[in-house]
Amino acid sequence: MRRLWTLGAAVLLAGAGLAASAGEAASVPRRAAPAPPADACSAAWGSGVKSAANGNTEPLKDIRVGQHACFDRMVFDVTGAKGPVGYHVGYVDAFHQDGSGDRIPVGGGAILQIFVSAPSYDPATMRQVYAGRAGKPLPGVDLTGFRTFRDTRFGASFEGQTQIGLGVRARLPFRVLRYDGKLIVDVAHKW
Repeated sequence: MRRLWTLGAAVLLAGAGLAASAGEAASVPRRAAPAPPADACSAAWGSGVKSAANGNTEPLKDIRVGQHACFDRMVFDVTGAKGPVGYHVGYVDAFHQDGSGDRIPVGGGAILQIFVSAPSYDPATMRQVYAGRAGKPLPGVDLTGFRTFRDTRFGASFEGQTQIGLGVRARLPFRVLRYDGKLIVDVAHKW
């Protein structure tokens, strides 16, 4: 019985410590995470094309970025999507706007082209939802201080999909994750 009481007290104290640190974390401004041990960041993701087809009629609502210890992350918010969001992601030698074929310059050592199966407009009303403009940097996305991300460009929203050009430091491994109306692209800091 005494062991159960001791275990219960330890769990309660640990929970209180987590709650306190979560409150502190919410009030701390965004900054890069500390560097992990050298072997902790090995990424076996590869740099080949990654693709998954899924139908979606919900519009792209937002694009945001974040820094992590081993990678930089771009998140596409397609809130309300029925099922996983489709995508096609791969490195290209030059970024050409979908539809017109016009070349759009993207800064960095390599260009990751991202197609998200979500239009930037509401298909029912044709009203723009995500404010991207062809050839321009992504609105609200600040890459200052990022280790891997260098530049962003909006390509187009054409035939139900949105095209983004992501300039990265070099042709580095990346992965694509899908979770609850979100498409997530992580690019490693190193091989």
